[in-house]
Amino acid sequence: MTHPEGIPTSEGSVRTWSRRRFLAVGIGGTMATAFAGFELVDQGVLPGKQTLDELDGACSVASPALTFTNAGPSRTGRFFSKARGREVEYTIAYPPAHRPGSELPLGVVLHAFGGNHASRLGGLSLAQALAARRHGLALPPIALVQADGGGLYWNAHPGDNPMAMLTHELIPMCQHLGLGRSQRSIGAIGISMGGYGALLLAEKHPHLIAAVAAISPAVWTSYAQAHSANPGAYASAADYASDDVVTHALALARIPVRVASGSDDPFHPGVVALAKALPPSATVEITQGCHDGSFFASQQHASLAFLGNHLASASMAAHLA
Repeated sequence: MTHPEGIPTSEGSVRTWSRRRFLAVGIGGTMATAFAGFELVDQGVLPGKQTLDELDGACSVASPALTFTNAGPSRTGRFFSKARGREVEYTIAYPPAHRPGSELPLGVVLHAFGGNHASRLGGLSLAQALAARRHGLALPPIALVQADGGGLYWNAHPGDNPMAMLTHELIPMCQHLGLGRSQRSIGAIGISMGGYGALLLAEKHPHLIAAVAAISPAVWTSYAQAHSANPGAYASAADYASDDVVTHALALARIPVRVASGSDDPFHPGVVALAKALPPSATVEITQGCHDGSFFASQQHASLAFLGNHLASASMAAHLA
Protein backbone atom coordinates (compact mmCIF):
# COMPACT_ATOMS: atom_id res chain seq x y z
CA MET A 1 0.00 0.00 0.00
CA THR A 2 1.39 3.40 -0.97
CA HIS A 3 1.11 6.13 1.63
CA PRO A 4 -0.28 9.42 0.28
CA GLU A 5 2.84 11.25 1.41
CA GLY A 6 4.86 9.18 -1.04
CA ILE A 7 6.78 7.65 1.86
CA PRO A 8 10.10 6.26 0.64
CA THR A 9 10.28 2.51 0.29
CA SER A 10 13.76 2.21 -1.19
CA GLU A 11 15.90 3.55 1.63
CA GLY A 12 15.38 2.08 5.10
CA SER A 13 17.40 2.72 8.22
CA VAL A 14 19.83 0.12 9.50
CA ARG A 15 18.60 -1.18 12.84
CA THR A 16 19.46 -3.95 15.26
CA TRP A 17 17.68 -7.30 15.24
CA SER A 18 14.18 -6.89 16.56
CA ARG A 19 11.74 -9.28 18.16
CA ARG A 20 9.78 -9.73 14.96
CA ARG A 21 12.91 -10.85 13.11
CA PHE A 22 13.51 -13.54 15.70
CA LEU A 23 9.86 -14.55 15.31
CA ALA A 24 10.46 -14.91 11.60
CA VAL A 25 13.53 -17.07 12.19
CA GLY A 26 11.52 -19.26 14.51
CA ILE A 27 9.22 -20.33 11.69
CA GLY A 28 11.95 -22.65 10.48
CA GLY A 29 14.66 -23.01 7.87
CA THR A 30 12.20 -24.09 5.19
CA MET A 31 10.76 -20.57 5.34
CA ALA A 32 13.99 -18.95 4.14
CA THR A 33 12.32 -17.33 1.16
CA ALA A 34 9.48 -15.97 3.25
CA PHE A 35 11.99 -14.73 5.81
CA ALA A 36 13.90 -12.90 3.10
CA GLY A 37 10.71 -11.16 2.06
CA PHE A 38 9.94 -10.41 5.70
CA GLU A 39 13.35 -8.79 6.03
CA LEU A 40 12.82 -6.65 2.92
CA VAL A 41 9.52 -5.39 4.29
CA ASP A 42 11.10 -4.77 7.68
CA GLN A 43 13.90 -2.72 6.13
CA GLY A 44 11.48 -0.69 4.03
CA VAL A 45 12.64 -2.10 0.69
CA LEU A 46 9.20 -3.59 0.07
CA PRO A 47 5.90 -1.89 0.96
CA GLY A 48 4.11 -2.84 4.15
CA LYS A 49 6.71 -1.96 6.76
CA GLN A 50 4.39 0.25 8.77
CA THR A 51 1.71 -2.45 8.74
CA LEU A 52 4.34 -4.84 10.08
CA ASP A 53 5.29 -2.33 12.76
CA GLU A 54 1.66 -1.93 13.75
CA LEU A 55 1.22 -5.69 14.10
CA ASP A 56 4.36 -5.85 16.23
CA GLY A 57 3.38 -2.90 18.41
CA ALA A 58 6.31 -0.71 17.34
CA CYS A 59 3.89 2.06 16.31
CA SER A 60 2.06 2.23 19.62
CA VAL A 61 3.06 5.49 21.30
CA ALA A 62 1.41 6.93 24.39
CA SER A 63 0.21 10.51 24.26
CA PRO A 64 0.56 12.85 27.26
CA ALA A 65 -2.43 13.24 29.53
CA LEU A 66 -4.19 16.45 28.59
CA THR A 67 -7.13 18.34 30.00
CA PHE A 68 -9.10 20.97 28.13
CA THR A 69 -10.65 24.29 28.92
CA ASN A 70 -13.33 25.94 26.80
CA ALA A 71 -11.92 26.41 23.31
CA GLY A 72 -11.64 29.82 21.76
CA PRO A 73 -13.47 30.75 18.56
CA SER A 74 -12.45 29.85 15.02
CA ARG A 75 -13.22 31.66 11.81
CA THR A 76 -13.04 30.35 8.27
CA GLY A 77 -12.77 32.39 5.12
CA ARG A 78 -11.43 32.39 1.60
CA PHE A 79 -9.50 34.59 -0.78
CA PHE A 80 -8.23 34.38 -4.32
CA SER A 81 -4.54 33.57 -4.18
CA LYS A 82 -2.52 35.08 -7.00
CA ALA A 83 0.42 32.95 -5.89
CA ARG A 84 -1.58 29.73 -6.23
CA GLY A 85 -3.84 30.85 -9.06
CA ARG A 86 -7.02 29.68 -7.31
CA GLU A 87 -9.40 30.22 -4.43
CA VAL A 88 -7.84 29.32 -1.08
CA GLU A 89 -9.70 28.67 2.15
CA TYR A 90 -8.22 29.31 5.57
CA THR A 91 -9.07 28.80 9.24
CA ILE A 92 -7.92 31.02 12.10
CA ALA A 93 -8.24 29.65 15.64
CA TYR A 94 -7.98 31.79 18.76
CA PRO A 95 -6.85 30.61 22.19
CA PRO A 96 -9.27 30.49 25.14
CA ALA A 97 -10.45 33.87 26.40
CA HIS A 98 -9.51 35.58 23.12
CA ARG A 99 -11.52 36.44 20.04
CA PRO A 100 -11.19 38.17 16.66
CA GLY A 101 -9.63 41.56 17.28
CA SER A 102 -7.16 40.26 19.86
CA GLU A 103 -3.53 41.04 19.12
CA LEU A 104 -1.57 37.82 19.45
CA PRO A 105 1.53 36.02 18.19
CA LEU A 106 0.74 33.83 15.19
CA GLY A 107 1.52 30.21 14.47
CA VAL A 108 1.28 29.23 10.80
CA VAL A 109 0.19 25.59 10.51
CA LEU A 110 1.25 23.76 7.35
CA HIS A 111 -0.91 20.72 6.67
CA ALA A 112 0.23 17.29 5.52
CA PHE A 113 -0.22 15.79 2.05
CA GLY A 114 -3.91 15.50 1.23
CA GLY A 115 -4.82 18.02 3.92
CA ASN A 116 -6.40 21.45 3.79
CA HIS A 117 -7.32 24.42 5.96
CA ALA A 118 -9.57 22.26 8.15
CA SER A 119 -7.02 19.52 8.86
CA ARG A 120 -6.52 18.55 12.48
CA LEU A 121 -3.27 18.99 14.34
CA GLY A 122 -2.32 15.70 15.97
CA GLY A 123 -5.97 14.62 16.05
CA LEU A 124 -7.31 17.89 17.43
CA SER A 125 -8.89 20.89 15.78
CA LEU A 126 -6.73 24.00 15.94
CA ALA A 127 -8.97 25.53 18.61
CA GLN A 128 -8.93 22.32 20.67
CA ALA A 129 -5.13 22.13 20.43
CA LEU A 130 -4.87 25.67 21.82
CA ALA A 131 -7.25 24.83 24.68
CA ALA A 132 -5.24 21.82 25.87
CA ARG A 133 -3.48 21.83 29.23
CA ARG A 134 -0.79 19.54 30.57
CA HIS A 135 -0.27 19.27 34.31
CA GLY A 136 -2.82 22.05 34.55
CA LEU A 137 -0.65 24.48 32.60
CA ALA A 138 -2.15 26.39 29.69
CA LEU A 139 -0.25 27.11 26.50
CA PRO A 140 1.04 30.64 25.92
CA PRO A 141 -1.73 32.53 24.09
CA ILE A 142 -1.15 32.44 20.35
CA ALA A 143 -3.47 32.24 17.36
CA LEU A 144 -3.12 29.55 14.70
CA VAL A 145 -3.85 29.86 10.99
CA GLN A 146 -3.98 27.14 8.36
CA ALA A 147 -4.69 27.50 4.65
CA ASP A 148 -5.07 25.22 1.65
CA GLY A 149 -1.56 24.53 0.38
CA GLY A 150 -2.30 21.72 -2.07
CA GLY A 151 -0.05 18.71 -2.48
CA LEU A 152 3.10 20.26 -3.94
CA TYR A 153 5.23 19.92 -0.80
CA TRP A 154 4.89 23.63 -0.03
CA ASN A 155 7.55 24.60 -2.59
CA ALA A 156 7.11 26.66 -5.74
CA HIS A 157 5.88 24.97 -8.92
CA PRO A 158 5.03 26.59 -12.27
CA GLY A 159 1.67 28.30 -11.79
CA ASP A 160 1.34 27.31 -8.12
CA ASN A 161 3.47 28.74 -5.32
CA PRO A 162 2.05 27.82 -1.89
CA MET A 163 5.08 29.28 -0.09
CA ALA A 164 4.46 32.71 -1.64
CA MET A 165 0.78 32.33 -0.72
CA LEU A 166 1.83 32.08 2.93
CA THR A 167 4.32 34.94 2.96
CA HIS A 168 2.71 37.40 0.54
CA GLU A 169 -1.00 36.80 1.17
CA LEU A 170 -1.97 34.76 4.25
CA ILE A 171 0.44 36.24 6.79
CA PRO A 172 -0.15 39.88 5.73
CA MET A 173 -3.90 39.24 5.97
CA CYS A 174 -3.47 37.90 9.51
CA GLN A 175 -1.29 40.86 10.46
CA HIS A 176 -4.04 43.17 9.26
CA LEU A 177 -6.26 41.36 11.78
CA GLY A 178 -3.77 41.96 14.59
CA LEU A 179 -2.06 38.55 14.52
CA GLY A 180 1.71 38.25 14.23
CA ARG A 181 1.97 41.99 13.96
CA SER A 182 4.74 42.49 16.51
CA GLN A 183 8.33 41.89 15.47
CA ARG A 184 9.45 38.24 15.79
CA SER A 185 5.95 37.02 16.68
CA ILE A 186 5.35 34.54 13.84
CA GLY A 187 6.19 30.85 13.96
CA ALA A 188 5.58 27.75 11.86
CA ILE A 189 4.47 24.23 12.75
CA GLY A 190 3.56 21.22 10.65
CA ILE A 191 3.33 17.44 10.41
CA SER A 192 4.90 15.25 7.70
CA MET A 193 4.79 17.25 4.44
CA GLY A 194 3.77 20.17 6.63
CA GLY A 195 6.75 19.57 8.90
CA TYR A 196 9.04 19.80 5.89
CA GLY A 197 7.15 22.90 4.76
CA ALA A 198 7.49 24.57 8.16
CA LEU A 199 11.26 24.06 8.05
CA LEU A 200 11.39 25.31 4.45
CA LEU A 201 9.37 28.42 5.38
CA ALA A 202 11.77 29.22 8.22
CA GLU A 203 14.85 28.61 6.06
CA LYS A 204 13.55 30.78 3.23
CA HIS A 205 12.36 33.56 5.55
CA PRO A 206 14.52 33.55 8.71
CA HIS A 207 13.76 37.22 9.39
CA LEU A 208 10.01 36.53 9.37
CA ILE A 209 9.77 33.22 11.25
CA ALA A 210 10.84 33.38 14.91
CA ALA A 211 10.47 29.66 15.78
CA VAL A 212 9.64 26.40 14.02
CA ALA A 213 8.38 22.99 15.16
CA ALA A 214 8.29 20.00 12.79
CA ILE A 215 6.66 16.68 13.63
CA SER A 216 7.76 13.70 11.50
CA PRO A 217 8.98 15.96 8.69
CA ALA A 218 8.90 14.34 5.25
CA VAL A 219 12.56 14.89 4.44
CA TRP A 220 13.96 13.19 1.34
CA THR A 221 17.58 12.14 0.98
CA SER A 222 17.78 12.74 -2.78
CA TYR A 223 15.82 14.08 -5.71
CA ALA A 224 15.74 10.60 -7.25
CA GLN A 225 14.08 9.22 -4.13
CA ALA A 226 11.54 12.03 -3.96
CA HIS A 227 10.70 11.81 -7.66
CA SER A 228 10.36 8.03 -7.55
CA ALA A 229 7.93 8.08 -4.62
CA ASN A 230 6.07 11.30 -5.46
CA PRO A 231 6.77 12.82 -8.90
CA GLY A 232 4.85 15.97 -7.98
CA ALA A 233 6.94 16.85 -4.94
CA TYR A 234 9.45 18.95 -6.90
CA ALA A 235 9.26 20.45 -10.37
CA SER A 236 12.89 19.60 -11.14
CA ALA A 237 16.19 18.48 -9.66
CA ALA A 238 17.23 22.12 -9.47
CA ASP A 239 14.13 22.95 -7.45
CA TYR A 240 14.89 20.07 -5.09
CA ALA A 241 18.41 21.39 -4.58
CA SER A 242 17.07 24.86 -3.87
CA ASP A 243 14.46 23.58 -1.41
CA ASP A 244 16.39 20.80 0.31
CA VAL A 245 15.98 21.59 4.02
CA VAL A 246 19.07 19.53 4.90
CA THR A 247 21.40 21.44 2.59
CA HIS A 248 20.15 24.80 3.85
CA ALA A 249 19.72 23.91 7.54
CA LEU A 250 22.27 26.49 8.70
CA ALA A 251 19.79 29.19 7.70
CA LEU A 252 18.08 28.25 10.99
CA ALA A 253 21.13 29.21 13.08
CA ARG A 254 19.28 32.01 14.90
CA ILE A 255 15.86 30.39 15.02
CA PRO A 256 14.65 28.03 17.78
CA VAL A 257 13.95 24.66 16.11
CA ARG A 258 12.23 21.54 17.40
CA VAL A 259 12.12 18.36 15.32
CA ALA A 260 10.43 15.18 16.55
CA SER A 261 10.33 11.92 14.61
CA GLY A 262 9.89 8.20 15.21
CA SER A 263 12.75 5.74 14.90
CA ASP A 264 10.55 3.52 12.69
CA ASP A 265 9.48 6.40 10.44
CA PRO A 266 10.33 5.66 6.77
CA PHE A 267 11.72 9.21 6.56
CA HIS A 268 14.18 8.37 9.34
CA PRO A 269 17.30 8.60 7.12
CA GLY A 270 16.31 12.11 6.02
CA VAL A 271 15.59 13.21 9.59
CA VAL A 272 18.95 11.86 10.76
CA ALA A 273 20.69 13.80 7.98
CA LEU A 274 18.73 16.89 8.98
CA ALA A 275 19.65 16.45 12.65
CA LYS A 276 23.34 16.37 11.72
CA ALA A 277 23.01 19.51 9.59
CA LEU A 278 20.99 21.60 12.05
CA PRO A 279 22.71 24.10 14.34
CA PRO A 280 23.70 22.68 17.76
CA SER A 281 20.98 24.77 19.41
CA ALA A 282 18.20 22.82 17.67
CA THR A 283 16.09 20.37 19.68
CA VAL A 284 15.82 16.99 17.95
CA GLU A 285 13.86 14.14 19.53
CA ILE A 286 13.98 10.75 17.82
CA THR A 287 12.00 8.28 19.88
CA GLN A 288 9.93 5.15 19.39
CA GLY A 289 7.21 5.54 16.81
CA CYS A 290 6.17 5.44 13.18
CA HIS A 291 4.82 7.88 10.62
CA ASP A 292 1.26 7.70 11.89
CA GLY A 293 -1.42 9.40 13.94
CA SER A 294 -0.24 7.82 17.17
CA PHE A 295 3.15 9.50 16.95
CA PHE A 296 1.73 12.76 15.64
CA ALA A 297 -0.66 12.97 18.60
CA SER A 298 2.12 12.20 21.08
CA GLN A 299 4.18 15.18 19.86
CA GLN A 300 1.52 17.76 19.08
CA HIS A 301 1.24 19.42 22.48
CA ALA A 302 4.98 19.54 23.18
CA SER A 303 5.62 21.02 19.73
CA LEU A 304 2.90 23.64 20.14
CA ALA A 305 4.20 24.53 23.62
CA PHE A 306 7.70 24.93 22.17
CA LEU A 307 6.36 27.24 19.50
CA GLY A 308 4.21 29.25 21.89
CA ASN A 309 6.94 29.69 24.50
CA HIS A 310 9.45 30.96 21.97
CA LEU A 311 6.98 33.27 20.25
CA ALA A 312 5.98 34.74 23.58
CA SER A 313 9.64 35.28 24.54
CA ALA A 314 10.59 36.73 21.17
CA SER A 315 7.59 39.01 21.10
CA MET A 316 8.31 40.31 24.62
CA ALA A 317 11.98 40.87 23.82
CA ALA A 318 11.09 42.80 20.68
CA HIS A 319 8.59 44.89 22.65
CA LEU A 320 11.18 45.77 25.30
CA ALA A 321 13.92 46.55 22.79
